Amino acid sequence: MNIDERRKEHSLFNLREEDLDPDPIRQFQGWFAEAALSEVAEVNAMALATATPDGRPSVRMLLLRGVDERGFTFFTNYDSRKACELDANPYAAMVFFWHDLERQVRVEGPVERVAAEESDRYFQSRPAGSRLGAWASPQSAVIPNREVLETRFGDLERRYADNPIPRPENWGGYRLVPDVIEFWQGRPNRLHDRLRYTRRDPGGWLIERLAP
Repeated sequence: MNIDERRKEHSLFNLREEDLDPDPIRQFQGWFAEAALSEVAEVNAMALATATPDGRPSVRMLLLRGVDERGFTFFTNYDSRKACELDANPYAAMVFFWHDLERQVRVEGPVERVAAEESDRYFQSRPAGSRLGAWASPQSAVIPNREVLETRFGDLERRYADNPIPRPENWGGYRLVPDVIEFWQGRPNRLHDRLRYTRRDPGGWLIERLAP
């Protein structure tokens, strides 16, 4: 199959400098709200790229759980591959792609663990099954079969049937503090709009247009 035969033209919107919010977080929140109103499936889904200290990259899909002036927040098992890479090399990149709106957002910057209290609040907001799953799964570890997970989950269901489910100490959040955010809008003839914010020191953002 010729992959190029499946391509389409992009023509829904344009992206002009004069339309941008001077703050990229507010710009992201606006685009995120538009995607949610458009009923984009899994609007908070993103690809998260990490790397080992010697530069070997890895990437996976997960869900954004918060965004504010501090940055972009997600949660995971602290023993997982992504967490081990973040702890050893605390920089990451994210990509959001909203196909129906022909939009993409790229985010890059250092990553830090969130406070335990914030992880506690989010953990307790999750469905009980998800909380039990965080206990049952030694994320990224090799296991002999699926039955190991199902047995552990069943044991935990019985243990916490009438008791609060606490947050595991090895489970919590990270926040990517952006120093670069790029907004991409699909346009005809592959002449896409790309506008990049770069954090200035000591404050503010530099906005530049990039060639597609």
